[in-house]
Amino acid sequence: MALISCQKLDLNPLSQGSSETWNSDADEIIMSLNDLYREALWKKDADEWTDDWINRDGLTDITNATINGQTGFVNTNWADTYKAIARANTVLESMDRASGVLSESQINMYKGEARFVRACMYSYLLSHFKNVVYTDKTLTIEEAMQIGQMNPDELLKKIYEDFDFAIANMRESFSSNELKRATKGAAMAMKARIALYMGDYTTAKTAAKACMDLGLYKLHTDFANLFLSRTKQSQESIFAFPRSIALGVAVGGRQSYVSRNAGGWAQFDPSWDLLFSFLCKDGLPIDESPLFDPKDPFLNRDPRCTATIVPFGSEHLDYVYNPHPLALKTKKVSTGQEVNNNDNRAVATYASFNGLVWKKGVDSDWLLNSWRIEPDNIIVRYADVLLMYAEAKIELNEIDASVLDAINEVRARAYKVDKSAAGYPKVTTTAQADLRRILRTERRMEFAFEGLRYMDIIRWKLAEKVLNKPNYGLLDPGDLVAKVVNTGKWFTPTAPAIDDDGIADIAPFYAQGLVKQIAVRKFDANKQYIWPIPSTEVLTSGLKQNPNY
Repeated sequence: MALISCQKLDLNPLSQGSSETWNSDADEIIMSLNDLYREALWKKDADEWTDDWINRDGLTDITNATINGQTGFVNTNWADTYKAIARANTVLESMDRASGVLSESQINMYKGEARFVRACMYSYLLSHFKNVVYTDKTLTIEEAMQIGQMNPDELLKKIYEDFDFAIANMRESFSSNELKRATKGAAMAMKARIALYMGDYTTAKTAAKACMDLGLYKLHTDFANLFLSRTKQSQESIFAFPRSIALGVAVGGRQSYVSRNAGGWAQFDPSWDLLFSFLCKDGLPIDESPLFDPKDPFLNRDPRCTATIVPFGSEHLDYVYNPHPLALKTKKVSTGQEVNNNDNRAVATYASFNGLVWKKGVDSDWLLNSWRIEPDNIIVRYADVLLMYAEAKIELNEIDASVLDAINEVRARAYKVDKSAAGYPKVTTTAQADLRRILRTERRMEFAFEGLRYMDIIRWKLAEKVLNKPNYGLLDPGDLVAKVVNTGKWFTPTAPAIDDDGIADIAPFYAQGLVKQIAVRKFDANKQYIWPIPSTEVLTSGLKQNPNY
């Protein structure tokens, strides 16, 4: 290789694309571009960093406020993102070698794709680390040591330039027999996302609207089925990576998400905070709706509630799911036989600590394929674009029919009706504060378990509120029967109060001795809204550490 690696700040590629002759024709360029879509290079935020999640009594470096420059995912995500940038830069520098066999428009199309990848990677670095190094070319170690961190506003401009070039030159779509890569719509959607994260609502609005106006995307008919392995290349997916068990590209080790009756561990579960955030079918929060039944918290809820969390008494993975402490037996659906109920903590100590398990994306394929699954890895989908557009317009106080249409289109899909039809709680208010609250709740109901909640609570500055509170769960079985079941307070005595941010207050139930603190989350608002720069970069590359780390 002509260049050498720059310590931990990996600004040089680890692929054959840096050779002196590579990328001299379309086939070689496409091979290099394909290398930019390695799933490991595209980072998603973990749901366990948020208030949507409970891992028994375990916490993470984010939810325990222990994140620092040595934290594993901080270093890995930084390094892998820069690897992708370096590879994109190498492809861009070498692509003109094909000028003799490809037209300028063809070369620009491929350059647009590489610049799209680079823009996405810098978007991740900017939104998480803020003060990062920017380079649009490969560097020697000496050159890399001389460049410092770029002003975040200037970096955002560079990101926009890459996205704009990509939008101007990338293809709108690929044919059915082609390997599908990023498109013009993906660049528009990802530009809208980083603009929204950085509070540039005008750009977010414009980019999201441009994606909508392409007319290429629509919401998947069935919300619940969108996330299953059998749903491939949905028209809702604007940018997604296919997976295949046969080709060795799958997600493994899924036992922790699955109920114990079905052979899982029920370790990683939805939080009560998430359960109580779903609206009722009248569009009201549970503490305002007469439809909410504390004895059956899944009754009369937005359909996404029961599509996301397994309802009590429902059939799930061949068993009737029932965490009630007196339900020592349950039914195995395929045989009709009564069996030991391992989803009850009176039977199995490590059953879900709060009685909840995930349903979103979970089906029998998880069991049949030895806990390996192959759903599309959706990076951005059309529902996100609609809600990004609505949010940007709300924050700009440019509230019009298009804002209501965007929110209602997403909500109506959950109810399997058209947005213009009856049969769902249509949003009609035009008050900015009310719409902001509705929009944020809509995002939470729509995107749970998809890796988007973390950046939502970060950019809304809600992390210090929602993560500085306990994760609650069920009392131990004996106390649960005596204090809750026998006093008629299963599942909860009343609806918990929901505040203006859509956050449930479960503390009064704890004060009454009706629930148990499982773990106390922590979030340090003085520093955690941005991540630390990896310590090795501070020590070896002279980068300035982010404040208070």
